[in-house]
Amino acid sequence: MSARKPLDLFALSVMVALCLAWGFQQIAVKLIAADITPVMQMAVRSAIAAVVLGLMTLRNEGRGAFADGTLPAGLLVGLLFGLEFLFIAQGLVLTSASHMVVFLYSAPIFSALGLHLRFRDERLRPLQWAGVLVAFGGIAVSFLGAGDQVGRNMLIGDAMGLLAGLAWGLTTVAIRGSRLSDAPAVKTLFYQVAFAGVMLLAIAALRGEMGVNLTPGVALNLGFQTIVITLVSYVIWFWLLRKYLASRLSILSFLTPLFGVMFSVVVLHEPLEPAFVAGALLVLVGISLVSGAELLRDRLGRAAL
Repeated sequence: MSARKPLDLFALSVMVALCLAWGFQQIAVKLIAADITPVMQMAVRSAIAAVVLGLMTLRNEGRGAFADGTLPAGLLVGLLFGLEFLFIAQGLVLTSASHMVVFLYSAPIFSALGLHLRFRDERLRPLQWAGVLVAFGGIAVSFLGAGDQVGRNMLIGDAMGLLAGLAWGLTTVAIRGSRLSDAPAVKTLFYQVAFAGVMLLAIAALRGEMGVNLTPGVALNLGFQTIVITLVSYVIWFWLLRKYLASRLSILSFLTPLFGVMFSVVVLHEPLEPAFVAGALLVLVGISLVSGAELLRDRLGRAAL
């Protein structure tokens, strides 16, 4: 395998485009929530993506594609992915898109802690521990500093955003510690969206949320969520990870919550509470310290970092 490269202008441009798309996805869910519930949106986009990715996997690997020992791990990451989508969908009913995108992107903190506990070579360094503390301090500021500015439902929705981040972080740990770490990205993504699609369709049916007001705008929105977000963006992301240094890409991915907050204010006209803004900045600083410690160590040449 060829050595991964530092970021060039092409990779930088692609990453900015990906972060713009990822930052808009929570806003996209909110925009059509009156026509199709968030749970049903997640179910539809996951199910369609699963069909495409399943056919790709069968074409690439043949009928024995799922007899390689990855199925148990695939079911686990599928469950975690489904829970992540469920928490996002239900949380967006209760809280704002800006809150959801920031709390969802707490995932790197949870994955770093999980990897630290599971693998010796993933032990956190002092600077990363500082980042963890800063991020959790930011979460505390967002919740405890809200006071009467937000209602109980919004706080519950924010908590669901954190649970979605936790599920996402645990998904990373589960993939890293199983045969999926060496499996093709298309197969890993298939397990995730297939389980999530079945799970969320069942929940939507039990809750009587199968109805869809399929206007042209709703169809276009679902197409964006399915094709651009669930399929194209993740395939491009996995391709970038094979070509470029992951630490550099991870740092740029934190443009996503910034774009998400910007879109929520401009498109949805959501207000920003001072406590949330202060907490969100601390969360982003903490996550940057956790994910960027390797980059800083390379630049400064200090093992203590």
